[in-house]
Amino acid sequence: MKCPFCTEVDNKVIDSRLSKDGNVIRRRRECLVCSRRFTTYEHIEEIPIMIVKKDGRREVFNREKVYTGLKKACEKRDISINVIEDFIDNLERDLKETGEKEIPAHKLGEKIMEKLHELDDVAYVRFASVYREFKDVNDFVSELKSLLSNEKSS
Repeated sequence: MKCPFCTEVDNKVIDSRLSKDGNVIRRRRECLVCSRRFTTYEHIEEIPIMIVKKDGRREVFNREKVYTGLKKACEKRDISINVIEDFIDNLERDLKETGEKEIPAHKLGEKIMEKLHELDDVAYVRFASVYREFKDVNDFVSELKSLLSNEKSS
């Protein structure tokens, strides 16, 4: 590790601490040449999850894109930002736990809709209308009938 002050590589670790969430190690270092101290952070380098689109293009999983879509679907609903963020955290963890490096977009969309269905029916239908590209009111009615019949059988 180069000293940010004199660019020498000779230094020693004075203190190491784990972050609150346990994902990062903070290290205090002292340069053996200029005696100045600096901090470094060490974290696991993760391989990003790739989403395979309908047309075959590949895109890195984008939390922000999912967040934007969920925020729109949950607009004017009694769903806090914390719930949406937890939702995305759980979704991302589930995707990583599959161990797959590439996930088809339709699987991601279905996973989001499944979780949204548990959270809020209106948000679910809003998201489904965009995700499934509803063409007219009949598509909405069909989805609502399906939703209602599933509730009756539960």
